[in-house]
Amino acid sequence: MNSNKKLLSAVVQNLLLVIYAIFALFPLIWMVILTFKPDTQMYTTTFVFNPTLDNYKEVLFNSDYVSYMIDSLIVSGGAVIVSVVAGVPAAYALARYNFPKKEDIAFQILSFKFAPEILVVLPLFMIFQKLRIYDTHFGLIWVYQLISMPLLIWVVRGYFEDISVEIEHAAQVDGYTWYQIFFKMLIPLIKPGLVSSALLAFIFAWNSFTFPLILAGTNVQPITVAITKFLGTDSAHYGQLAVAATVSALPAIIFALCIQKHLVRGLSFGAVKG
Repeated sequence: MNSNKKLLSAVVQNLLLVIYAIFALFPLIWMVILTFKPDTQMYTTTFVFNPTLDNYKEVLFNSDYVSYMIDSLIVSGGAVIVSVVAGVPAAYALARYNFPKKEDIAFQILSFKFAPEILVVLPLFMIFQKLRIYDTHFGLIWVYQLISMPLLIWVVRGYFEDISVEIEHAAQVDGYTWYQIFFKMLIPLIKPGLVSSALLAFIFAWNSFTFPLILAGTNVQPITVAITKFLGTDSAHYGQLAVAATVSALPAIIFALCIQKHLVRGLSFGAVKG
C-alpha cells in the first residue's frame, strides 16, 4: 500500500509539473506557432492552420534583419568584453583592498544598474552629440557599461572574497608575481562566476531598448529597436514580428547552452556579499 501511494504521489507530482511547464512556456510556444501562420489566419486561436515559411523568408531574406542582428552582437558582445576587462580588476580591488568609503563606492556602482535608463539618457544624448559618438557602435558599447559592468563587478567580487588570501600569500612566497597569481590562479577559480555574470550581462545588454532607441539612428540599429519596423502604420505583421522575436532570442540561448556547465555552477554557488 505504501509503495502504491508513493507511486501515485510521484505520478501526480510529475503531472502537475508538466501542466505547470506547459502553462509557463505557452507564450513562447504560441509565439513560435505564430511564425508559421499566414496573415489571413493570424487572428484565429485554433491550432489548425496552413503552415507557411513566408514569414521567415520575408524577415531573413527580404529585409535588413541580419544586419540588425550583427549590430546587436557587436554592441552587446563588445560591452561584455569591456566589462570583463575593466570589471574583473575592479572587483578584485573591492574584494582585497581596504580604502576609505569602499562600501559606498561599491554600492554606488551597483546603483547604476537599478537607475532608470530614461533618467540619464537625455543628458547622455547631448554628451554623445558633443563627442560625435552618437549612432556609433563605440557609443552604445560605452553606455552599455551602465547595464553590464555593475552586475559583473558585484558577482565577481563575491567570488574573490570567497578565495582565501593565504593562497596568494603562499604563491608570493614561492616566487610568483602578482600577474601570475591573478591570471593563473585566481581567474580559473572565479571562472564559474565570471561566466554566469558575463552571460547575464550579455542578456541585459542584448535586451536594452531605451539606450539604442535614443542614442542610435540609421547607422547602428540593434534588434530591440529594429524589430519595431515590423509594426506597420496601418497594419501589424504579427507573423514577421514573431519570427524576428524568436530568432533574436537564439544567440542568448545558444550562448547559455554552450557554457551551461559553468553557468549552473556559477548561479548555484555564487553569492553577492555586502
